[in-house]
Amino acid sequence: MKREKVQAIAPEEFEEIKLKKPANYAAGPTAIKVAMDHAIEEMGLSRAMQTLARMNKKNGFDCPGCAWPDPDDKRSVLGEYCENGVKALAEEATLKRVDPAFFEKHSIAGISSWSDYKIGKSGRLTHPMVLKPGENHYKPISWDEAFELIGKKLKKLKSPNEAIFYTSGRSSNEAAFLYGLFCRAYGTNNMPDCSNMCHESSGVALKQTVGIGKGSVVLDDLHKADVVIVIGQNPGTNHPRMLSALEKCKEKGGKIISINPLNEAGLKRFKNPQRVGGIIGGGTYLTDVFLQVKINQDVPLLKAIQKELLSLNKVDQAFIDHTFIEEKTSGFDGLVEDLENYKTEDLLDQSGISTDSFDEALKLLAPARKIIICWAMGLTQHKNGVENIKECVNLLLMKGSIGKDGAGTCPVRGHSNVQGDRTVGIVSKVNPKINKALKEKFGFNAPDKAGYDTVACIQAMYDKKATVFVSLGGNFLSAASDTNFTAEALQNCDLTVSISTKLNRTHVIPGKTSLILPTLGRSEKDEKNGKERKLSVENSMGKVHSTAGKLEPASEHLISEVEIVCRMAKAVIGNESIDWDKYMLDYSLVRQTISEIIDGFEEYEKRISDGNEFYLPNNARKADFSKMKGGKAKFSICELPDHHLDEDEFLMMTIRSHDQFNTTIYGLDDRYRGIYNERRVVLMNQQDMKDLGLQKLDVVNLISVYDKIERSANNFKVVPYNIPRENIATYFPEANSLVPINHFADQSRTPISKSVRVKILIK
Repeated sequence: MKREKVQAIAPEEFEEIKLKKPANYAAGPTAIKVAMDHAIEEMGLSRAMQTLARMNKKNGFDCPGCAWPDPDDKRSVLGEYCENGVKALAEEATLKRVDPAFFEKHSIAGISSWSDYKIGKSGRLTHPMVLKPGENHYKPISWDEAFELIGKKLKKLKSPNEAIFYTSGRSSNEAAFLYGLFCRAYGTNNMPDCSNMCHESSGVALKQTVGIGKGSVVLDDLHKADVVIVIGQNPGTNHPRMLSALEKCKEKGGKIISINPLNEAGLKRFKNPQRVGGIIGGGTYLTDVFLQVKINQDVPLLKAIQKELLSLNKVDQAFIDHTFIEEKTSGFDGLVEDLENYKTEDLLDQSGISTDSFDEALKLLAPARKIIICWAMGLTQHKNGVENIKECVNLLLMKGSIGKDGAGTCPVRGHSNVQGDRTVGIVSKVNPKINKALKEKFGFNAPDKAGYDTVACIQAMYDKKATVFVSLGGNFLSAASDTNFTAEALQNCDLTVSISTKLNRTHVIPGKTSLILPTLGRSEKDEKNGKERKLSVENSMGKVHSTAGKLEPASEHLISEVEIVCRMAKAVIGNESIDWDKYMLDYSLVRQTISEIIDGFEEYEKRISDGNEFYLPNNARKADFSKMKGGKAKFSICELPDHHLDEDEFLMMTIRSHDQFNTTIYGLDDRYRGIYNERRVVLMNQQDMKDLGLQKLDVVNLISVYDKIERSANNFKVVPYNIPRENIATYFPEANSLVPINHFADQSRTPISKSVRVKILIK
């Protein structure tokens, strides 16, 4: 039997698009209605209300959406969640089911012809399924048979490095730690993760400048800041609960500067749906100064700010923290010397910022002593992503704004435990500390050579150097760059294994043999022998807490990620040196082992009992830079970005719609940007449209050419939008096919998804 051809890219078909004026505020009554409509449709009213009452509460379960932290003290009585959190829960707790009858009816080719939205809306996976060589339909397989199949395949490989073990950010600390333990015991560091595609630039830059690859602030710091800079981030859509923190900042006298190519609704005004003023009033105006920077021209803007602060400092020594610089930093003289090479007017011209708006921002920053800079992928997914972050750190160090209340670095992470996965050992690079601790605990030598990161693992599968791909969560194909290349890489594998809660496009772009292993969701009870078990996660600000689901599982055939990892490990390497059976039965034993292996987790079980939480050690939070060479934080000399655009080229950034979280598409509306019922759109400056002779909703194709290789994404409707000239924006994953696999950030190797050179072809 020959397998039918499958589609790596969603169908290039249009819906009935509707355009409205972009919103000038976020949340409010509309957010409540949209969220509840979504929850009721997927879950039913009673089930939705009972479940939401436990989400993000102490002794409840952690939101399966973003990693934004919960308050340390009092939680909201009405609900400690946002519109997108409700949508994330509804997607996981949906009553729709993808069972064996579903797969008997639908072939993988048929499913691949659906939109990503339709695939995701199919429902929860209920049974372990197998797709055998040449076949077109997944069929049921027992758990024992599935693990036997995995064990036989992995044991037959010539080298453990022919297998890849990917991790998404939704896995618990316990599951992620065991996954990393299994990989190292098996003999490979091939542990790429979703951080490689998103915030790797943050981790690299922060570790090199302040000694820790995490942000330095906690939630309360945002309430105490003099100025919060939100740069390369759209919190109104991606982390809506952040708006409450910004609201408190404003109420306490703080100021907000927004830096972004798009003037997003969530940073204009926030109608807090938990306050009367957010329901019937005008809400809170958040941004004091908006700087509409051109795509990836943040470095010249930040250099201009530093240069002018130095100039003002010649008049008033209060504008720069000289004591902090002298005592806590190195490299300042070199930074000053580098800034002398630039003219402020040239830097502003390159960044696209007017002198008037720049001066307004400078007036806020000059006297400020407590500054927080928040960023996301708008800074990290560029060739100079690491330098973007380093330039942010330069400004904070100059102002002495690290290591004090109300000041510091704030990379805003995506998935709800992406930071925790990395903390407990999911990393493709060698970690000598972990290797040494594993040797002492279990007696085996962990591999001492770096494994594949995400970009490298795709290339290895494409070249058939790696033939087994295991994914702990995630929708790898849709998340990765260069969609067609990645699809071919996956299909080159002899075996692909997806540990998932819901159907996604990766499942229908399989290896020769493919397994789908359905697992419990964050909101579901995890019971063994009649006893409920809890897991734990780390939020984006380094706080660890427990999570325990309350819903009955979607199927009696689901097992936990912990059990899946343990049974897989047992099938591959056996139970001799590591007792996988005890770990899958008692998660407290996993936490005990984590406390012995990973720094900062001492007395782990006790510290998360009875709803307790704890912060992991963070040297930058204390202005302790003893981990750095010379014991001081480091100023960096960064180059200006240069994209060499031809006359007919534009710089494209991929973005999320408001009805989307990462690759999960909740609906077809981008309410805040005024785009309804369509995702195949390209946002363009109206003057650029005029120059090309384009009208609103004209249809175009997009192409990118890197290293003489042409990539395309077809059938996009042009939407006039307030975006800088020569810049365009498209949604991902629809435009991921344009992002070249071999172009990525220096050092971090994060894909350049936010700055891709493209040409527009009029149809």
